[in-house]
Amino acid sequence: MRVALLQMTSGDDPAANAEVLCQAVADAATGGADMVLTPEVSNCLSSSRAHQNEVLVLEADDKTLIAMREAAASVGIWALIGSLALKTDDPDGRFANRSFMIDSEGMVQARYDKLHMFDVTLSETESYRESAGYRPGTRAVTCETPWATFGLSICYDLRFAALYRALAQAGASILTVPSAFSVPTGEAHWHTLLKARAIETGCFVLAPAQVGAHGGGSGALRHTYGHALAVSPWGEVLADAGTEPGLTFVDLDLEEVAKARRKVPSLSHDIPFEGP
Repeated sequence: MRVALLQMTSGDDPAANAEVLCQAVADAATGGADMVLTPEVSNCLSSSRAHQNEVLVLEADDKTLIAMREAAASVGIWALIGSLALKTDDPDGRFANRSFMIDSEGMVQARYDKLHMFDVTLSETESYRESAGYRPGTRAVTCETPWATFGLSICYDLRFAALYRALAQAGASILTVPSAFSVPTGEAHWHTLLKARAIETGCFVLAPAQVGAHGGGSGALRHTYGHALAVSPWGEVLADAGTEPGLTFVDLDLEEVAKARRKVPSLSHDIPFEGP
């Protein structure tokens, strides 16, 4: 299977971001990819809730999703939209951070709402309260494709190993971690955590990423780490996109999943235990 990981610098204009995304689908197909994967909040990265309320819409009305479905169908490849920021019908007005798996006919095969909210204080000048604007999902999601079963996740989920173990034990052999990782946490933990999730599960890990400076016009300027990664089931980094926007192509030998799990069959070695 050949995949194309998109690294991009999403701004706060969904229409402009959609143009980048659709071009990436076309370029991925030209490069022979079976699937293109985009980062977290591909449609709008803004720290201004007022701006988000102005430009975001419900899933049924989202032009980025419509455009991506049409783009995937037009070239006949699958697309994982890492996530879209979407309005919901929730009484408190919070948004959804939702990933979509789209097949080669443009049909949505799976949806996943980010479970874990990024509520952290990194320094006196940098803090995030994702739960103030987004409501968490409630269930883990896998998706069958012609090549393998995918396990879906988004960004901060990466720190919760139990989710990935559950996805792998449910049949996933490829895990997706589309992200908009902050620079301090990315420098400290990004590579290590992605490699750990691959090693623990014997899965390929695919992590398209946001990179660079975002927003400013509609809120505080935000910087993301980049380094879209593909990691093998044995924990080897197969590709690292560095800090430049663009597509990174990776060929996956899916037999490597079974090989890694034969060597270390830890997914079948769970032992019940009492808590401390």
